[in-house]
Amino acid sequence: MTTATSRPVRPRRPPRGVGGFGGNGGRDAWLLVLPALIPVVLFSVYPLVQGILLGFTDAQAGLNQPVDFNGVDNYTRLLDHDLFWKSFRIGLIWAFSVTILQFLASLGLALLLNLNLRLRWLARTLALVPWAMPPVIIAIMWKLMLNPSYGPINELMRTLGLPGDINWLGDFSTALPAVIVVGIWAGMPQTTITLLAGLQNVRGELHEAAAIDGAGTWQRFWHVTLPALRPVIVAITSLDLIWNFNSFALVYVLTAGGPGGQTMLPMLFAYNEAFRYGNFGYAAALGNVMVVVIAAFLVLYLRGQARSRDS
Repeated sequence: MTTATSRPVRPRRPPRGVGGFGGNGGRDAWLLVLPALIPVVLFSVYPLVQGILLGFTDAQAGLNQPVDFNGVDNYTRLLDHDLFWKSFRIGLIWAFSVTILQFLASLGLALLLNLNLRLRWLARTLALVPWAMPPVIIAIMWKLMLNPSYGPINELMRTLGLPGDINWLGDFSTALPAVIVVGIWAGMPQTTITLLAGLQNVRGELHEAAAIDGAGTWQRFWHVTLPALRPVIVAITSLDLIWNFNSFALVYVLTAGGPGGQTMLPMLFAYNEAFRYGNFGYAAALGNVMVVVIAAFLVLYLRGQARSRDS
């Protein structure tokens, strides 16, 4: 008696185009993605590539100006430029100061808005007001408030018997701190709302269990609230750092980099080189350096996100 040997049954391969990018399904998928992909390529990828290439040329402002490839001459000149290093240092001071102080202030405000207080809805609405205002409007408003002659801040200081003739945006010692304060105020809403959303996702049972174990308010905040907020904190502080390092409009309207370059952020330095002095290639080289720095911040952000997910 003979027995038939059983052969392993191979799994059937799904037809191309089902759940993948092959066949008609793949073409249909690309047709759906294309309307969103074209603007990204035209308005983001293409200008980025053009800017990178421009950084290796001696492009100048003016019609019919010859443009020649000059290799790394722009970058060598940039590294020897004291104003570039000064602007880079000021940019780091600005970005880290605004990000850290903004986070601390926003965390305190988010904790307050998370309490069960009367008119909490009104307080949350008012906290969003700066977010709805364009940076230019915010800068104009604060420039009027900080005016040394008729600004309400100096008027309040005179009422309190304090020196009321401080030129907040025009003095070497107060310009950068004043701009940092404005940056903190302007960026608090999105940080506050993000942290508030994270606080509302913290389970109340954890606080109740910690309270039963005898943990005080500070201990519950340190051992329960902060660990639960860690992914949100990493995300929002990293994004705030990138946004603040890229700041332009707010500081440009407030001080235009003055007085004496005390608030000259890297973006302002690149703007002056390009549109005031006409050194397009040199300004593009500075932009390329900024892209590298921001990419480094982005790598740190992604690593922090990965660690938060693993933990």
